[in-house]
Amino acid sequence: MSSASTIQQPTIAAIATPIGQGGVGVIRLSGKSAYDIGCQISQKAALKPRHAYFAKFMGEHGLIDEGVIIYFKAPHSFTGEDVVEIQGHGGIVLQNLLLSRCFELGARQAVAGEFSMRAFENDKIDLVQAEAISDAISATSIAQATSAIRSLSGEFSNKINDLLDNLTTLRLYVEASIDFPDEEDVDFLSDGVIESRIDEILRKLELILSTAEQGQLLRDGVHVVLAGKPNAGKSSLLNRLAGTERAIVTDIAGTTRDTLEEQLNLDGLMVHLIDTAGLRHTEDKVEQIGIRRAKEAIGQADVLLMVYDVVLESDPVALARTLFDADDFDLIAKKLMMVANKSDLLNGIQIPHETLEVGECIISPTYVSCETGGGIDELVAQLKQKVGFHPPENSLIARTRHLDALKRAKDHVLDAKEQLTVFFAGELVAESLRLSQQALGEITGQMTADELLGRIFSSFCIGK
Repeated sequence: MSSASTIQQPTIAAIATPIGQGGVGVIRLSGKSAYDIGCQISQKAALKPRHAYFAKFMGEHGLIDEGVIIYFKAPHSFTGEDVVEIQGHGGIVLQNLLLSRCFELGARQAVAGEFSMRAFENDKIDLVQAEAISDAISATSIAQATSAIRSLSGEFSNKINDLLDNLTTLRLYVEASIDFPDEEDVDFLSDGVIESRIDEILRKLELILSTAEQGQLLRDGVHVVLAGKPNAGKSSLLNRLAGTERAIVTDIAGTTRDTLEEQLNLDGLMVHLIDTAGLRHTEDKVEQIGIRRAKEAIGQADVLLMVYDVVLESDPVALARTLFDADDFDLIAKKLMMVANKSDLLNGIQIPHETLEVGECIISPTYVSCETGGGIDELVAQLKQKVGFHPPENSLIARTRHLDALKRAKDHVLDAKEQLTVFFAGELVAESLRLSQQALGEITGQMTADELLGRIFSSFCIGK
């Protein structure tokens, strides 16, 4: 019988392998009646935990399929509940017949991410690890996959938990010092001990934040938009970066009339590249729609590559100000890179182009040739530098919410230091440390709203 030592929820079931034809299809069950359902389907009197049994899977009217069944007894399973995996043939019809039989015997259809949700609720994984499961499954590069697996193994969580321990210890010290001052009447707020510990916590926070920023870039990539006048070489640059003839290229102005998207892996950096219609005045209604969409894409871009013909354009700065007539050109300049295309036609002569300076932004043209491929590697390197992408070998996958929580945690620790060194307010030091703890606890799920949990797990596969 199933384990009586664990409080288990009603049994859920789902197909855990991709939809389609394959050698093996897996049905996963978890919950208080998973064991009984497994015994009935396999016609086995008993199932020994963690043993694979060959079985014929029976339905109400006879044989459905045959294959392997494995029972994982609570709490030694992925979800912490009794789990049964039925491994039959991979045809979708057979899988659906087996799943329907599970429903007839009392299971219900699992919703997206419900298996992982139960694992989280039963303390088998924390929230970072749960998210890493989804990230590992959806990884599109080796770097993404290996980073997600490191997070799944607990590396990211361990860093956060270590920091939480440091904060907890310091907070207890501060509160104890407030409630029970030394008999010698030493001023604990000015003896340097708390400040040095706060500085150490800030140092660790900076390191984790830097790692998380790289992990977020690794996971989400950047949105890069190609923009410029017609026939500047935007589509040719997309094709060159993609390594295939993805966009139609002609010498007819206005060939590209709509946005064209391509996802690329450039030296580990995931780039969502968008080619746009050439920016110019036109009476063509279809082209006008394309130009409007181009401007919308420009506004949403993380990086804007302004491609121009280096032979025809002698003043790219003036061109940029003409093309991007934004109300606040400073915002455009912060994400702008100027790409001088057709450099092969210069015969080695470098044209002294003006450097664009807007506020702290200093932008110099990058010379490329979409015809020969010259300068493309340099452009990719400068793009990575622009977004600050330089992940270490031991990078960890991270999400935007992790960055937000880490930044809030850092702000609270900085506030604690100010309360300590400027106002000598011990109670406020302790409160700021508590708020920092709370922000970090959101990352691993120690302090997380139910609404956030729902959003996270609803993005999972049905069988996870």
